[in-house]
Amino acid sequence: MTTADLHRPTDSSARPLDKRGPFFHDGGRSSRTRPPIPVLLAALPILTVLLAMAALGRSAVVAGAAGLGVALLLAATSFDLTSGSGGAVTVPLAARGIGAEVLHSTATILWIILPALAIYELQRRSGAIDRIRDLLTGLSKDRRILVLLIAWFFGLFMEGAAGFGTPVALGAPLLVGLGIPPVRAVVLALLGHASGVSFGAAGTPLLTQAAITGVPVGEIALFAALLHAATGGVLLLALLWLADGRALSRGDLGWGLAAAACFFIPSVALAALTGPELATLGGALLGCGAFVLLLRRLSPVAGAERPRAAHLADLAPYLLILALVLATRMIPAVQEPLSAAALRWTLPGGFSGGFQPLYHPGTMLAAGLVAGALLTGRGALLLPSVAAALRQLLPVALALVIMLALARVMVHSGMVGTLATAAARTGEVWPMLAPAVGVLGTFVTGSATTSNILFSEFQLSTAAVLALPLPVMLAAQTFGAGIGNIVAPHNIIAGCATVGIKGQEGRILALTLAPCAVAVLTAGLLLIAAFALP
Repeated sequence: MTTADLHRPTDSSARPLDKRGPFFHDGGRSSRTRPPIPVLLAALPILTVLLAMAALGRSAVVAGAAGLGVALLLAATSFDLTSGSGGAVTVPLAARGIGAEVLHSTATILWIILPALAIYELQRRSGAIDRIRDLLTGLSKDRRILVLLIAWFFGLFMEGAAGFGTPVALGAPLLVGLGIPPVRAVVLALLGHASGVSFGAAGTPLLTQAAITGVPVGEIALFAALLHAATGGVLLLALLWLADGRALSRGDLGWGLAAAACFFIPSVALAALTGPELATLGGALLGCGAFVLLLRRLSPVAGAERPRAAHLADLAPYLLILALVLATRMIPAVQEPLSAAALRWTLPGGFSGGFQPLYHPGTMLAAGLVAGALLTGRGALLLPSVAAALRQLLPVALALVIMLALARVMVHSGMVGTLATAAARTGEVWPMLAPAVGVLGTFVTGSATTSNILFSEFQLSTAAVLALPLPVMLAAQTFGAGIGNIVAPHNIIAGCATVGIKGQEGRILALTLAPCAVAVLTAGLLLIAAFALP
């Protein structure tokens, strides 16, 4: 990435501020013609969510519903719900259009989450995850290398394949089994997967962000991957030091550098070539393979288990997904007909949306799930796996609907525009602060996807007011949302539960807070420096 790339106008960065996402409305810009609305009033719905979750310990559903109620009250009394369509529709028509947007976005996001969860259930029921894990733990006797294999590569792999807490749930107990104290095991599992969270569950956080902002997902994905690559060394150094507690040797640093290169090189390449779906999943698969080959060559272990046909069968769903995404994104003869098939809808007031059923990432995941199960003789596990995934989907769907409704009401009524104008007063300092907003969202909600839903429109509007490149600033948001996973109380509490410890959440947060702060500050300073260069 060159400085010119950051400042070069693109279709998305040059787009007028009144183009809001795939729904083509004016995003509340008509609020400029009315008397200024106090910024605190515009921030009240988000503050309500933050207070309910952080201070009162309420769930995302309850907190989101409270914030939505406040937003609707403000839209009816202090803002104008029809401003998003330039006042061209009535309040009932605007509400209908917003509802359609919310349902459309929810359905397209759930179509990614459902097959991702079903693949995890299939792999768990078939014993594939256990076999992959056991294969990795037999490759070395060095604790730090084992931590790299489990917390880093296995954690990133599970993040890319399933997300939603599975890296910590699976990785922390295994690390305890290696003799690592439970508190450190949770910390290591949190640190190890964070560099892949922005692209977790086949790119769900980034695909959600692109869906609600309308900025091309490929542009955001590349910059997000570069930010993670530039700061991943911070997390890796913390991971290696906490793995043993003794000073790092030259050999430790060498293996850490190798682990970073093995993951980030394919991850950035996949983000640039295919978008967000494979950046973590493919980066972890290819990176772990390269690291294992390097390990076998430079530090072989006598009697270590070698990959067998069963392991290839265990990897079949992921390898098929990798092949499908690469083919549909990089081969024009495949890409063009699949992407051309689209379902679209339009409502009065400029509300519209579209869905490409054959090109959607969820379809690739579903195809990998079904084909992988049938080709490996595990077809009998398909229906139970899908049923288990559906049971997990209901609370996720409810939280998505509520949070998306909150975000769309704030956008259409002009609240986001008001907040963006206030944030723009920070001027040249804003790029350094933008990643911290993503961290805040995940700290409160426990989800990078939800953080992006809450703050992406705000980041978009602020970047537009400051004439900053929209893809870069949205990448800063999703980067912060991903890194924020290591300090989110929800994730820390869940991690403690998997290793059977209670009352240690404060100790874990104290150990993850410094790496999180250093990574976010580094990313912010890099953004400031990039924008400052001629």
